[in-house]
Amino acid sequence: MPEPKVSVLIPTYNYARFLPEAIESVLVQRGVEFEILISDDASTDGSDRLIRRYASEDKRIRNLQRTRNLGMVANWNACLSEARGEYIKFVFGDDCLATPDALARWCEMLDEHPEASLAASARYVINGRSELREVWDEWRKPGEFAGHDVIARCLSLDKNLIGEPTAVMFRRIQAARGFDENLRQIVDLEMWFHLLHHGTMVYDRTPLCAFRVHVGQQTALNRATAIGAAESLRLTARHLPRLSESRLGWGRRKRILFRTLHYSRKRSPRTPEILAAEARIASQLSRPARAACWALHRISRPFQNLARWGVRTFSPALATPSVEWCPPRHARFSSAAPFVYDRAHGH
Repeated sequence: MPEPKVSVLIPTYNYARFLPEAIESVLVQRGVEFEILISDDASTDGSDRLIRRYASEDKRIRNLQRTRNLGMVANWNACLSEARGEYIKFVFGDDCLATPDALARWCEMLDEHPEASLAASARYVINGRSELREVWDEWRKPGEFAGHDVIARCLSLDKNLIGEPTAVMFRRIQAARGFDENLRQIVDLEMWFHLLHHGTMVYDRTPLCAFRVHVGQQTALNRATAIGAAESLRLTARHLPRLSESRLGWGRRKRILFRTLHYSRKRSPRTPEILAAEARIASQLSRPARAACWALHRISRPFQNLARWGVRTFSPALATPSVEWCPPRHARFSSAAPFVYDRAHGH
């Protein structure tokens, strides 16, 4: 069997109600050769039976059923280690692709930009009933962005501006390290930083996937523990020093450190882990640098708030009139997941 261009990885745990939508959204893809690896992490909701039925109908599907629960990140890595494609495309068990040419478009971005380490896109945000809630388009313009600048912007705003794994495609050869299994909340962003130290990011404003927000997802569970706050501090400490002074500049580096520390102290619980991480960040800021950053922050903050209000109020609609969210129509194998792509209609 020839090597596929893309390995589509679907790690899942107890998402039988959403899995048909995820799988079907990949099966309708056209214009590129792909394999689908579904790694069920010992689910207890009948996911294994559902996956076996799909795999029996389509030889492109490889069923990587786990007999014991590996945990979220270990399951991602186990799935990644089995991939054979040149490019890696995660589609989580509760997400889905948005158009039948989504894989081809991500591939085109990487093919046309050999220096790019990853390709990302805008994404639809849907709820548990596959209803559209909003569109996330963080960059607001298509094109290629320098890796060090993407990292700096994410660190400065303490936000994942790149997207979740379902919104990103990357090169398998550059991801041999795997995801950091010591992290739980910002695992994906840390991997994107690792890749971007070696290349650029290509971005498409077209929403090529749908990210589902629901109460059972890991992000919602982690939010209650504030684990993301401690990991954000670790992310800054790990990756900011890797950005060269000539590319980033002394002033921008100090502003990133200040913002990281300032907002952590405002928003994070006062746990020993967070206090220790804040102390490490603070040690890199002299008193004069901290005072200068504080003054600049106070002066610029009202203008930044005004700019954000202007973008929300007056920004033109997403420039993709031909691409609209079309809720899936039916599931072939699971009455518990009634929303799945109808191949006859190409949605």
